[in-house]
Amino acid sequence: MSASPKFAHVVFQTAKPQEMRDWYCTVLDGHVVYQDEALSFITFDEEHHRVALIHPPVSLKRRTPDTAAMHHVAYTFDSIDDLLDRYVLLRDKGVQPAVCIAHGVTTSMYYRDPDGNFVEMQIDRYEKPDDATAYMKGPEYAADSVGPAFDPEALLQARRDGATVEELSDRAWALKSDLPDPMTVLMGDGS
Repeated sequence: MSASPKFAHVVFQTAKPQEMRDWYCTVLDGHVVYQDEALSFITFDEEHHRVALIHPPVSLKRRTPDTAAMHHVAYTFDSIDDLLDRYVLLRDKGVQPAVCIAHGVTTSMYYRDPDGNFVEMQIDRYEKPDDATAYMKGPEYAADSVGPAFDPEALLQARRDGATVEELSDRAWALKSDLPDPMTVLMGDGS
C-alpha cells in the first residue's frame, strides 16, 4: 500500500494581491514568508507556505457563483473554544463570517475572502473519523446534509453561559435560530 498524501498548501490566482495577502494573514493569524511582484507565500505554522497567491500581470474577474472553481478551503481547530477565540479575534478586526452552519459532523463558520472564495473555520464533532462517517450515513444527515445556519454570537453566548461542547455540537441548538437557508449564502451572488 502506498503512503497517503498530506495537505500542503492552497494557491489562489488574484488581481488583489495586497488585499488577499492582508486578509489571509489576518484570518489565519499568518505571516508572509516570501513576496515579489508575481507571488506571495503565507504560513501560520512550521510549513514554509500554506497559502500562495499568484498575481498575474493580466486583468482578472472576481469569481461568481456560476464559475466552475474551488468552492472553499477548510481549517480545523482542536476545540470549540479555539474556534470561538478565532471568531472573536476576527470579529474585533471587522472580519465577519458570511454564514455559520451546524453541519452535524462539524460546526463551521464560512468567511469570504476579497476575491469571493470561502474559507471554512471548523471543529469536528467526533473524535474518531469512523463515528463521523456513521453519523453521515444516518437519518439526520440524510434528511439535511447541509444543516441549519446559526448566529455565531448565539454560539459564543451559549458557551459563555456554560453550554457543553456536546450540546453545541448537536444541531438542535442551532435549529432555534431563525436564519435563512445557508445554501442561499454558499451558492449566492458572491457579494
